[in-house]
Amino acid sequence: EALHMRIDAISLFPEMFGVVRDAGITGRAHKQGLWSLQTWNPRDYAQDIHRTVDDRPYGGGPGMVMMIEPLRKSVQAVRQSRTQQDESAVQAPVILLSPAGEKFTQRHAAHLAETNGAIFVCGRYEGIDQRFINNTVDAQWSLGDFVLSGGEIAALAMIDAAVRPLPGALNHGDSSVQDSFQDSLSGLLDSPHYTRPELFEGESVPSVLMSGNHALIARWRREQSLSLTLEKRPDLIAQARARGLLSAADEKFLGTLSRS
Repeated sequence: EALHMRIDAISLFPEMFGVVRDAGITGRAHKQGLWSLQTWNPRDYAQDIHRTVDDRPYGGGPGMVMMIEPLRKSVQAVRQSRTQQDESAVQAPVILLSPAGEKFTQRHAAHLAETNGAIFVCGRYEGIDQRFINNTVDAQWSLGDFVLSGGEIAALAMIDAAVRPLPGALNHGDSSVQDSFQDSLSGLLDSPHYTRPELFEGESVPSVLMSGNHALIARWRREQSLSLTLEKRPDLIAQARARGLLSAADEKFLGTLSRS
Protein backbone atom coordinates (compact mmCIF):
# COMPACT_ATOMS: atom_id res chain seq x y z
CA GLU A 1 0.00 0.00 0.00
CA ALA A 2 1.33 3.43 -0.99
CA LEU A 3 2.20 5.81 1.82
CA HIS A 4 -0.21 8.70 2.26
CA MET A 5 1.59 12.03 1.90
CA ARG A 6 0.55 14.31 4.72
CA ILE A 7 1.95 17.84 4.83
CA ASP A 8 1.90 19.83 8.05
CA ALA A 9 2.70 23.52 7.69
CA ILE A 10 3.68 25.61 10.71
CA SER A 11 2.94 29.19 9.70
CA LEU A 12 1.75 32.54 10.99
CA PHE A 13 -0.32 32.80 7.78
CA PRO A 14 -2.09 29.43 7.48
CA GLU A 15 -4.67 30.91 5.09
CA MET A 16 -1.96 31.09 2.39
CA PHE A 17 -2.04 27.30 2.08
CA GLY A 18 -5.60 27.35 0.73
CA VAL A 19 -3.99 27.89 -2.69
CA VAL A 20 -2.61 24.34 -2.89
CA ARG A 21 -5.40 22.74 -0.86
CA ASP A 22 -8.27 24.09 -2.94
CA ALA A 23 -7.11 25.03 -6.45
CA GLY A 24 -6.03 23.23 -9.59
CA ILE A 25 -4.31 19.83 -9.74
CA THR A 26 -3.26 19.92 -6.08
CA GLY A 27 -6.77 20.91 -4.99
CA ARG A 28 -8.33 18.06 -6.97
CA ALA A 29 -5.79 15.59 -5.56
CA HIS A 30 -6.53 16.82 -2.03
CA LYS A 31 -10.26 16.36 -2.59
CA GLN A 32 -9.57 12.81 -3.82
CA GLY A 33 -7.64 12.09 -0.64
CA LEU A 34 -4.34 11.51 -2.46
CA TRP A 35 -2.62 13.79 0.04
CA SER A 36 -3.62 15.84 3.07
CA LEU A 37 -2.69 19.19 4.54
CA GLN A 38 -2.87 20.52 8.07
CA THR A 39 -1.76 23.97 9.16
CA TRP A 40 -0.58 25.03 12.60
CA ASN A 41 -0.25 28.61 13.80
CA PRO A 42 2.54 29.19 16.37
CA ARG A 43 0.39 31.96 17.88
CA ASP A 44 -1.89 29.22 19.23
CA TYR A 45 1.06 27.96 21.29
CA ALA A 46 2.28 31.35 22.57
CA GLN A 47 2.59 31.88 26.32
CA ASP A 48 0.96 35.29 26.77
CA ILE A 49 -2.35 37.00 26.18
CA HIS A 50 -0.94 38.90 23.17
CA ARG A 51 0.04 35.58 21.51
CA THR A 52 3.61 36.82 21.05
CA VAL A 53 5.78 34.74 18.75
CA ASP A 54 8.77 37.05 18.19
CA ASP A 55 11.13 39.20 20.20
CA ARG A 56 14.13 41.51 19.77
CA PRO A 57 17.43 39.80 18.94
CA TYR A 58 20.09 39.42 21.61
CA GLY A 59 23.14 41.46 20.64
CA GLY A 60 20.98 44.09 18.96
CA GLY A 61 20.32 44.69 15.31
CA PRO A 62 17.29 45.27 13.09
CA GLY A 63 14.18 43.14 12.92
CA MET A 64 12.66 40.56 15.21
CA VAL A 65 13.45 36.88 15.81
CA MET A 66 10.90 34.06 16.10
CA MET A 67 10.92 32.59 19.60
CA ILE A 68 11.75 28.95 20.22
CA GLU A 69 8.85 27.92 22.45
CA PRO A 70 5.80 28.56 20.23
CA LEU A 71 7.61 26.81 17.35
CA ARG A 72 8.65 23.81 19.42
CA LYS A 73 5.16 23.42 20.89
CA SER A 74 3.75 23.58 17.36
CA VAL A 75 6.02 20.73 16.29
CA GLN A 76 5.06 18.71 19.38
CA ALA A 77 1.36 19.21 18.54
CA VAL A 78 1.99 18.04 14.95
CA ARG A 79 3.88 14.95 16.15
CA GLN A 80 1.05 14.08 18.55
CA SER A 81 -1.55 14.49 15.81
CA ARG A 82 0.46 12.33 13.39
CA THR A 83 0.91 9.57 16.00
CA GLN A 84 -2.84 9.58 16.71
CA GLN A 85 -3.46 9.17 12.99
CA ASP A 86 -0.96 6.31 12.60
CA GLU A 87 1.05 4.99 15.54
CA SER A 88 3.35 2.94 13.32
CA ALA A 89 4.20 5.81 10.93
CA VAL A 90 7.80 6.83 10.45
CA GLN A 91 8.45 10.19 12.07
CA ALA A 92 8.16 12.88 9.40
CA PRO A 93 11.13 15.21 8.97
CA VAL A 94 10.93 18.83 10.13
CA ILE A 95 11.98 20.99 7.18
CA LEU A 96 12.79 24.66 7.59
CA LEU A 97 12.34 26.90 4.54
CA SER A 98 15.51 28.94 4.53
CA PRO A 99 17.86 30.69 2.07
CA ALA A 100 20.64 28.78 3.86
CA GLY A 101 19.05 25.47 2.88
CA GLU A 102 19.94 23.09 0.07
CA LYS A 103 18.33 24.02 -3.23
CA PHE A 104 15.04 22.20 -3.79
CA THR A 105 14.99 20.11 -6.98
CA GLN A 106 12.74 17.62 -8.75
CA ARG A 107 14.55 14.88 -6.82
CA HIS A 108 13.38 16.35 -3.51
CA ALA A 109 9.82 16.51 -4.88
CA ALA A 110 9.87 12.90 -6.11
CA HIS A 111 11.31 11.68 -2.80
CA LEU A 112 8.70 13.57 -0.78
CA ALA A 113 5.93 12.05 -2.93
CA GLU A 114 7.16 8.56 -1.97
CA THR A 115 7.05 9.21 1.79
CA ASN A 116 4.41 9.98 4.41
CA GLY A 117 5.20 13.68 4.00
CA ALA A 118 6.93 16.34 6.03
CA ILE A 119 6.50 19.13 8.56
CA PHE A 120 7.30 22.48 6.93
CA VAL A 121 8.33 25.35 9.20
CA CYS A 122 7.78 28.74 7.58
CA GLY A 123 9.93 31.44 9.12
CA ARG A 124 9.05 35.13 9.24
CA TYR A 125 10.75 38.28 10.51
CA GLU A 126 14.56 38.44 10.64
CA GLY A 127 15.04 34.78 11.51
CA ILE A 128 14.40 31.94 13.94
CA ASP A 129 16.08 31.24 17.28
CA GLN A 130 19.07 29.07 16.36
CA ARG A 131 18.36 26.64 19.22
CA PHE A 132 15.13 25.58 17.51
CA ILE A 133 17.09 24.93 14.30
CA ASN A 134 19.80 23.00 16.16
CA ASN A 135 17.45 20.76 18.14
CA THR A 136 14.30 20.32 16.07
CA VAL A 137 14.98 20.93 12.38
CA ASP A 138 16.06 17.90 10.30
CA ALA A 139 16.71 19.65 6.99
CA GLN A 140 16.68 23.13 5.45
CA TRP A 141 15.41 23.66 1.90
CA SER A 142 15.64 26.74 -0.30
CA LEU A 143 13.75 27.71 -3.44
CA GLY A 144 16.69 29.70 -4.78
CA ASP A 145 19.13 32.50 -4.14
CA PHE A 146 16.68 35.26 -3.29
CA VAL A 147 14.92 36.51 -0.18
CA LEU A 148 11.18 36.10 0.45
CA SER A 149 9.07 37.67 3.21
CA GLY A 150 8.54 34.22 4.69
CA GLY A 151 8.72 30.51 3.98
CA GLU A 152 5.09 30.11 2.88
CA ILE A 153 5.50 30.80 -0.84
CA ALA A 154 8.49 28.47 -1.02
CA ALA A 155 6.55 25.76 0.81
CA LEU A 156 3.59 26.16 -1.60
CA ALA A 157 5.89 25.61 -4.59
CA MET A 158 7.46 22.53 -3.00
CA ILE A 159 4.09 21.02 -2.06
CA ASP A 160 2.81 21.56 -5.62
CA ALA A 161 5.90 19.84 -7.04
CA ALA A 162 5.52 16.89 -4.64
CA VAL A 163 1.80 16.36 -5.31
CA ARG A 164 2.21 16.12 -9.11
CA PRO A 165 4.07 12.75 -9.09
CA LEU A 166 1.45 11.13 -6.79
CA PRO A 167 -0.36 8.30 -8.64
CA GLY A 168 -3.73 9.63 -9.85
CA ALA A 169 -2.90 13.31 -9.30
CA LEU A 170 -2.73 14.10 -13.01
CA ASN A 171 -5.50 13.22 -15.45
CA HIS A 172 -3.20 12.35 -18.32
CA GLY A 173 -0.86 9.51 -17.46
CA ASP A 174 2.11 10.91 -19.32
CA SER A 175 2.02 14.55 -18.30
CA SER A 176 4.29 14.31 -15.27
CA VAL A 177 6.75 12.09 -17.13
CA GLN A 178 7.09 14.75 -19.83
CA ASP A 179 7.67 17.61 -17.39
CA SER A 180 11.10 19.22 -17.48
CA PHE A 181 13.57 17.81 -14.92
CA GLN A 182 11.94 14.38 -14.64
CA ASP A 183 14.56 11.62 -14.51
CA SER A 184 12.81 9.71 -17.29
CA LEU A 185 13.79 12.52 -19.64
CA SER A 186 17.33 12.70 -18.26
CA GLY A 187 16.68 15.87 -16.30
CA LEU A 188 16.46 18.04 -19.42
CA LEU A 189 14.19 20.99 -20.13
CA ASP A 190 10.94 20.17 -21.93
CA SER A 191 10.47 20.66 -25.68
CA PRO A 192 8.16 23.41 -27.03
CA HIS A 193 4.40 22.76 -27.13
CA TYR A 194 1.79 23.76 -29.74
CA THR A 195 -1.99 23.56 -30.03
CA ARG A 196 -4.72 25.00 -32.30
CA PRO A 197 -4.86 27.11 -34.38
CA GLU A 198 -2.41 25.61 -36.88
CA LEU A 199 -1.54 29.06 -38.22
CA PHE A 200 -1.47 32.18 -36.04
CA GLU A 201 -0.39 35.59 -37.37
CA GLY A 202 1.75 33.94 -40.03
CA GLU A 203 3.49 31.50 -37.66
CA SER A 204 2.63 27.85 -38.19
CA VAL A 205 3.03 24.74 -36.04
CA PRO A 206 6.19 22.74 -36.96
CA SER A 207 5.18 20.34 -39.72
CA VAL A 208 6.76 17.33 -38.00
CA LEU A 209 4.10 17.57 -35.25
CA MET A 210 1.37 17.22 -37.91
CA SER A 211 3.05 14.26 -39.61
CA GLY A 212 1.48 11.52 -37.52
CA ASN A 213 4.89 9.79 -37.47
CA HIS A 214 5.33 9.09 -33.75
CA ALA A 215 8.97 8.01 -33.96
CA LEU A 216 9.84 11.18 -35.87
CA ILE A 217 7.89 13.34 -33.42
CA ALA A 218 9.60 11.70 -30.42
CA ARG A 219 13.03 12.31 -31.98
CA TRP A 220 12.14 15.95 -32.80
CA ARG A 221 10.98 16.54 -29.23
CA ARG A 222 14.14 14.95 -27.85
CA GLU A 223 16.36 17.10 -30.08
CA GLN A 224 14.42 20.26 -29.18
CA SER A 225 14.83 19.36 -25.53
CA LEU A 226 18.58 18.81 -25.93
CA SER A 227 18.98 22.05 -27.90
CA LEU A 228 17.00 24.17 -25.43
CA THR A 229 18.83 22.67 -22.44
CA LEU A 230 22.24 23.24 -24.01
CA GLU A 231 21.31 26.87 -24.65
CA LYS A 232 19.59 27.70 -21.35
CA ARG A 233 21.00 25.23 -18.80
CA PRO A 234 24.22 23.58 -20.05
CA ASP A 235 24.83 22.38 -16.48
CA LEU A 236 21.87 19.98 -16.87
CA ILE A 237 23.48 18.46 -20.00
CA ALA A 238 26.66 17.86 -18.00
CA GLN A 239 24.66 16.23 -15.19
CA ALA A 240 22.74 13.98 -17.60
CA ARG A 241 26.01 12.97 -19.26
CA ALA A 242 27.63 12.20 -15.89
CA ARG A 243 24.66 9.98 -14.99
CA GLY A 244 24.89 8.11 -18.29
CA LEU A 245 21.48 9.30 -19.45
CA LEU A 246 22.46 10.55 -22.92
CA SER A 247 22.30 8.09 -25.83
CA ALA A 248 24.75 7.88 -28.73
CA ALA A 249 22.12 9.63 -30.89
CA ASP A 250 21.84 12.39 -28.27
CA GLU A 251 25.60 12.92 -28.24
CA LYS A 252 25.73 12.96 -32.04
CA PHE A 253 23.03 15.63 -32.17
CA LEU A 254 24.75 17.69 -29.43
CA GLY A 255 27.94 17.48 -31.52
CA THR A 256 26.19 19.11 -34.47
CA LEU A 257 24.96 21.93 -32.19
CA SER A 258 28.34 22.69 -30.67
CA ARG A 259 29.91 22.86 -34.12
CA SER A 260 27.32 25.25 -35.53
